[in-house]
Amino acid sequence: MNTTLYALAITAITISFFHTASGPDHYLPFIVLSKSKKWSFGKTILWTIICGLGHVFSSVILGVIGVYLGWQLNKISWLQDVRGNVSSWALFIFGLGYLIYGIWKMSKKHSHKHFDVMGDEVYVHEHTHGKSSSGHHHHHQKTKVTPLVLFAIFVMGPSEPLIPLLFFSGAHRSMTEVITLISTFTITTVVTMVGMVLLGIYGYNLLNTEKLDRYVHAISGAVLSICGGGMLFLGW
Repeated sequence: MNTTLYALAITAITISFFHTASGPDHYLPFIVLSKSKKWSFGKTILWTIICGLGHVFSSVILGVIGVYLGWQLNKISWLQDVRGNVSSWALFIFGLGYLIYGIWKMSKKHSHKHFDVMGDEVYVHEHTHGKSSSGHHHHHQKTKVTPLVLFAIFVMGPSEPLIPLLFFSGAHRSMTEVITLISTFTITTVVTMVGMVLLGIYGYNLLNTEKLDRYVHAISGAVLSICGGGMLFLGW
């Protein structure tokens, strides 16, 4: 593989890992359901993989839009000689913008999912950090968690940073890059989810992921910026 392909693959792996590992909603529901419903080991891992693939599928669908836009950029005749720089600048600028968005996001009230066990049922609800004027945390309506509900949640929660990476590859008309990005993103997401579920089932908690979740957008933006900047200024 050339240097650019290595850089793209490492970027996809890094973003996918932090996006997955930093969000408790990527693995906590499987741990909770496994224990409350007394799921077998095989069933727990199977549903983790199914939901992980659903999560990747929605990300790839959005990423295909990026590939299409990059492909169309490639057809503009007067951009033929400079499209590499254009796509690298686009990746770099998007990364900086996403980094700024991530920093802004860190300063706001942070909302994430909570999973509660009531008897042998599991419910999910949004919980917003930061108190209201009455001095209470914000809680939203609870929804009963089933495997199909989990699958729907994952399908509706794509990873946006995959889009500019696939746009870059689309601009190069490189199916090798597109396939490499999708493959590394899929494998990393599913393996990370399964790994975190296994750690939770066996009682290990190596990361304070609830706090790390606040920084995932900023981390993704920084990684994209480094990748785009490396291609522009270091010849990756």
